[in-house]
Amino acid sequence: MPEKKPGPSVKDDELYEKLRDEGNSKEKSARIANAAADTSRSEVGRRGGEHPAYEDWTKDQLDERAAELEISGRSSMSKDELIDALRSH
Repeated sequence: MPEKKPGPSVKDDELYEKLRDEGNSKEKSARIANAAADTSRSEVGRRGGEHPAYEDWTKDQLDERAAELEISGRSSMSKDELIDALRSH
């Protein structure tokens, strides 16, 4: 069976496939793989995020972020469910 390629927009196929195997979404895997290709893999890991942990966000803030990411069913989710949905997106 031929090896599947993620597509021409993904700059680091190997990292993309590793992230997908770990259970990350296609979108998240592509973003990380492309960021790593622009600098270096270790640089991406060190940079980290600039936002506080989702647990420190209000439910309204979590709902707003979920809306930006077009997560369906967010209006009926609890704070913990929103956090899980955002982390798995």
